[in-house]
Formats: sequence, C-alpha cells, structure tokens
Amino acid sequence: MAKPTGNGGFTAEERAAMRERIQEMKGAGEGEQAVLARIAAMKGTDRVLGERIHSLVMKSAPSLTPRLWYGMPAYAKDGKILCFFQDAAKFKARYATLGFSDKANLDEDRMWPTAYALTELTPTDEKRIAALVKKAAR
Repeated sequence: MAKPTGNGGFTAEERAAMRERIQEMKGAGEGEQAVLARIAAMKGTDRVLGERIHSLVMKSAPSLTPRLWYGMPAYAKDGKILCFFQDAAKFKARYATLGFSDKANLDEDRMWPTAYALTELTPTDEKRIAALVKKAAR
C-alpha cells in the first residue's frame, strides 16, 4: 500500500480518488458508458475481474444504476451506492476488492462481511457474488 505524504496524511492515490469524486459530483461518471470506460482503462487481471463483476452485477440486479464512485465502478439503487469494484492498481493493493456499502441489505445477525478480496473468479465465486448482489439490491 502507498505511504502517506505530508499533505494531510493522504496518499497520492487517495487524493486522486477525492478529485475523481468531486468530478463525479459535478455530473461526470454517470452511467454505464463511464463505468465501462473505467474498466477498459484497467490493466490485466483488474480489467478481467472488473468486466466480470460488471456483467454479474448487471445480470443479477438489472435495476441497479452503474456509475463511478471515487473513480471506481459502482452500482446504485435510488441514488445510493450499494456495491463497488476497486481494482488492485487503484491503491497499489495486492488484490482487487468487491465492496458493499451500509445501504446494501446484507445484514446477518450482528456481524457480516462488507468487502471481499478478489484475485480470480471461479464459477462458484460468480454464483456467490450474484447471490450477494441480489440480496444487497432487495
């Protein structure tokens, strides 16, 4: 992971994500074309995973609206982000992440996961992701 700089403790990657979010709030980053363009700009495994996650989300919960969120492909319901895909390169991590916001309906008892590390996807993983997205979008 990138080291913080002297600029408020944020890394260069975090500052870039904040700048992306400001642009998104001004209307950039809306819609499937913006999401597909962001995924297409990813390299290697990140792009493969991003394409597959996008396909799974759109097939599992077609009512969700694709958009960018802090520069990441994300999927919203009624304007609220439910889930997002963070490519490994975004923050120089060793794995990509599929994350869910607190707006997702994933509550189970008193504790449940809200993010999943991804290095590759098997058919079993894809079924699990599809089920999670369907549940989140209820």
